[in-house]
Amino acid sequence: MASANQAAEGYSAVLFMDGAQVSRQMRASEFGAFLDGYVGLSDLADTDVRAVHVVLGGDLLIRSLVFFRIYFDEEGRADSHWNLPVEQLAQDGAKGPDLGGGAIRLVCRSQCPAPNLADELWDPDMTPGSNHFQAIRKAIDANSLKFQRQAAQETEPEIPVLRSALTKGGGAADDPETGAQRSRLAQTIREQRLRIKTLQSVHRDALSDLQREHRLEMQALRSEMADLEQKYERQRLTNEQLKKRLADRNEQYLSIQERMGQEADSRNQENQTNHAEVVLLREQLERKQRELEMRNDKIILLEQENHDLRHREPVEDSLMRQLQVQSVFLVAYHAGVGHLTLPYSEIDRYFENPTAYAAAKCGLNEPAYREWLAHYEAPTCHHKLKNGKLCGEPILRVSQPGDFQPGRDDRCEAHQVAEHQTV
Repeated sequence: MASANQAAEGYSAVLFMDGAQVSRQMRASEFGAFLDGYVGLSDLADTDVRAVHVVLGGDLLIRSLVFFRIYFDEEGRADSHWNLPVEQLAQDGAKGPDLGGGAIRLVCRSQCPAPNLADELWDPDMTPGSNHFQAIRKAIDANSLKFQRQAAQETEPEIPVLRSALTKGGGAADDPETGAQRSRLAQTIREQRLRIKTLQSVHRDALSDLQREHRLEMQALRSEMADLEQKYERQRLTNEQLKKRLADRNEQYLSIQERMGQEADSRNQENQTNHAEVVLLREQLERKQRELEMRNDKIILLEQENHDLRHREPVEDSLMRQLQVQSVFLVAYHAGVGHLTLPYSEIDRYFENPTAYAAAKCGLNEPAYREWLAHYEAPTCHHKLKNGKLCGEPILRVSQPGDFQPGRDDRCEAHQVAEHQTV
């Protein structure tokens, strides 16, 4: 039960959001117990929760909203390092929409009085059908936290006073209806500006998520390709070992046949035994040959699988599929080449060796491009002195890879003359 002072000053609550709906409500004092680690929420274990700090007046109308994030660990306990000053932010917030008690004080990611805390906040959605403000207002009106509504204080009746003669000519400006219209117009403008800011923030977050998904998908594909290559290499080594063992068996069989031919005249009694051994060895040889054929078939299947994986079409609704269907190009930058537009068909070849790809675009091989790149990044003399150290004298940078000549453009004037005289 709230105290008399709390009822007079208003109330504070914390709402947990699940999408566009309020999933959990608690009083500010109860939320403080979660922050102190006395209790935990098992259903929120390892979750980054979007929450709202709500300040209510004694009439249970919303006065201030702070949209903040908080993390719950694997045991469902609130982050012990979380120390966002939501009460102070609630007092310093700028004007927001009217939720029944006049323009509220609003603090969110796009409207934060302390820019260094913006990353710990989030922006509400104002889209019709998923409006967070409407969901919050609906939850507060239900009063499931059982706040006591304070009786409206009686106000002294207004005493009519005579207007100054200086304001007699401004009757139109003092018209109550005109003032109300101006207030409504100002409120509408504030709401639209807030909606624009939140939409821009949502767009930035969506773009960031898409880029992160792309990076993760590319890493997964590269990891999958590496695993397949390792599997193929292991299978190839196994097959080579089997081939070697089969060759040894073939040599043994040939040696046995040769020995049998030499001893055929002198060992007629052992012909049947030798014949049985030959049959047995032939059966073993045929079995090994069949095993070798099966291994060869497996090699062919693995090579076909590897080829299919390298040239397979991206999974439907995946990011790579969207890149292919929408004809999206990636852009990479390399010194000496500038920005390279990478079509979908060349993405794998580029990521296998970006430097070699850039060198080919310059018309050079990879070693020549790397030699120019070393000069471009550090334009100093590479002449080796007698003490084994490089000269290091600053020289003019050759900005085009095709114009660079090793031994001339990476030497200072003194060492160019010295080398020319030596030659």
